[in-house]
Amino acid sequence: MDRELYGREAALDDGGLVARLCGLTRHGVARVAYEHGDDPPVTVFTGGRGTGKTALLKEVRNRYRGYTPLALLDCGHVEPPADHGPGWTPLTGALAELAVQFSPKVLGAAPVRFPRLSLGLVAVAAIGWSREDDERARRDLQRLGPLLATVDAARGAAAHWVGKVLTKLAATFAETAAPLAGLLAEATVETVLEEVFGRMQRSAEGWYGGYRNAGGRGKAGLQQLANDFEQGGRRRGEAEAFLVGALTEDLLHAYTGFRRGSRIGRPLLLLDDAHEPLGRQLVEPILRARAEGRRDRLVVLAASRVRDHEALRQATRLRLPETAHRAPCPRGTSVGSGILAVELTPLSPAQTRGAFDRYDPAGRTPAELSRAVHRLTGGRPLGVVLLGRAAGEAPAHLKPRLTPGALLDLTVELREDAPPVPVAPALLAELLPVSRPGPYAVLAAAHDEESARMLAHARLPSESLDGDVALRVRDRLRAEDWAASAPGSRHFVADPLLRALLLHRLRFEDGDHPRYAAWHAVHETLRRHYGPGPGPYRLHHDLALGRTEDAVTHLRTTFPEPDVLGWLGKLRFVASAPYPRERGATGPDPRRAVALGQAPAGGRDPAGGRDPAGGRDPAGGGAPADGLPAGLDADAVELHLSLRRLLHAVWLLTDPLALPDDEVADRLAHELRRLSGRHLSGSGSLWDAATHWPRDIRAWREPSLPPGREDGV
Repeated sequence: MDRELYGREAALDDGGLVARLCGLTRHGVARVAYEHGDDPPVTVFTGGRGTGKTALLKEVRNRYRGYTPLALLDCGHVEPPADHGPGWTPLTGALAELAVQFSPKVLGAAPVRFPRLSLGLVAVAAIGWSREDDERARRDLQRLGPLLATVDAARGAAAHWVGKVLTKLAATFAETAAPLAGLLAEATVETVLEEVFGRMQRSAEGWYGGYRNAGGRGKAGLQQLANDFEQGGRRRGEAEAFLVGALTEDLLHAYTGFRRGSRIGRPLLLLDDAHEPLGRQLVEPILRARAEGRRDRLVVLAASRVRDHEALRQATRLRLPETAHRAPCPRGTSVGSGILAVELTPLSPAQTRGAFDRYDPAGRTPAELSRAVHRLTGGRPLGVVLLGRAAGEAPAHLKPRLTPGALLDLTVELREDAPPVPVAPALLAELLPVSRPGPYAVLAAAHDEESARMLAHARLPSESLDGDVALRVRDRLRAEDWAASAPGSRHFVADPLLRALLLHRLRFEDGDHPRYAAWHAVHETLRRHYGPGPGPYRLHHDLALGRTEDAVTHLRTTFPEPDVLGWLGKLRFVASAPYPRERGATGPDPRRAVALGQAPAGGRDPAGGRDPAGGRDPAGGGAPADGLPAGLDADAVELHLSLRRLLHAVWLLTDPLALPDDEVADRLAHELRRLSGRHLSGSGSLWDAATHWPRDIRAWREPSLPPGREDGV
């Protein structure tokens, strides 16, 4: 069954990129004209975790399996067999696996055979054998059984040829005092040719006559290949590259041999995690051969998490929608010019809405929920789909009040044979697969490298034994293609979704509800770091701790200053603080009531609980129970209350875990217009903010500075 892959039509449609490369519509329904003739580019889909690279490759496999030869390999997870010999490397293991996947019969064509690759892998398997350990030789040969079965299923799958090879090896050992890898390889290859290969297939040996120093003699080439493989280093690299050529030569022969013309479409090689070293080992020999003029008919579709990988420097770059009808990839003189790098773009709001409609067809969740999830996830498909499933599986009584934050608190069924799992930890594990996410959660509260290093020193001393924790976290985030301290960001973890998930872990997974000790300790540490004056960073962490009055007081005392744009920027940054939510809270957001000038439901403060200081500001500001500082005249009280409403409105409306609220947006505009009438010199900027900030918020953008700036900065 086809999977629903939103926003990937440019690749998967019947006239899309994949069809034009392999020459077939999905399920082999019809032929498609080859866009690049006999020289298709290696196509690399790029994007970070959760952008749908793996899902796209798996969908290509599902649609084309049985209609054209194909193989899918994860280059980051090739597991070594137990007790393997030195002839096994990730590359040789991968080649054997790929050949087995390519070999099954497809519609209208015979199975693909791999005699050339089989001989090469048999030769290199022999390099670690000795007369004292014939059991290792037996195990290595038996592992090659599935590969040799592609040459002759009956004889390759049988076990009798293994005994004959061992007998031949014993004779070889007896005839030489110091057996070399090449001699063992020759003896092994001769026996395999006799016992497994048919008369027509034995000519495959001659292909190795093109190996270095072989002089056209196949057996000499196989001996040299084994010797080079044993030598390691650059020589082993040359041998492995030639083995990749053996794989493509066998595939090519299936299309140009005796029964050529019986096959339609091209074979598909699907490589996930191709940015890993194995991916480059597989792709680079193909690119070099093509740059030298060789044509192999193979369509390579790869996925790379690293957009700026050095191997992609000379690639032609396109965004996925640009490839829907045509994907030009002009070949230059460099090897890398044979690569087409296709960036997987985020889902659009409409595509996100489509995903939510699929999981909640009755439309019982809030109308703006899918758009709010799109804002949180940035259209990252993994986040959209997982949160959409959580919305669809939520209890009926919760659906009308769901928010993105509430979705993170739910559980979701990922597999029918496993119990539901918590949404936030499951999504975090997919986006940041590290063994211990705790340090990342702590440092997600930091703003830059300096504050992250301070926080690591104060809160993660046991993590510092093998180097600077903050720098290790920074480097891992970069390696995973998560921008850390990106330009224009005031957060150490710049991606909103990843940061929200890490902060969710920091608050809710310390097992200390309702004190939230880890959350409080981290934000108190940062608050002290930015103290003692009421600067924007300190006030930002006050809000994260549920303490708002110092921020309101500072906004009031600095309001008359002439730098109104700076004041608006300070308001925007302070109000970007993470809200100290309560897990599973289903009532109205307390910030809404304060923003509208009402008493919070149940007497709760905007932090989601009662003031732990017994009616006084826990920040130490000396405020009485009503939150108003002592000694204010009537005009100052009016300004203070207005700014309190404004702060809570911006805090709520810009929270990526909350839903928009038109009434609060209208109140935001009202408060800013009133403030514009109070300011002596900056009324224009405040008036513009009253016009543009609600518009920005309704367009799901950050409030712009200066108000109305098109890029929303």
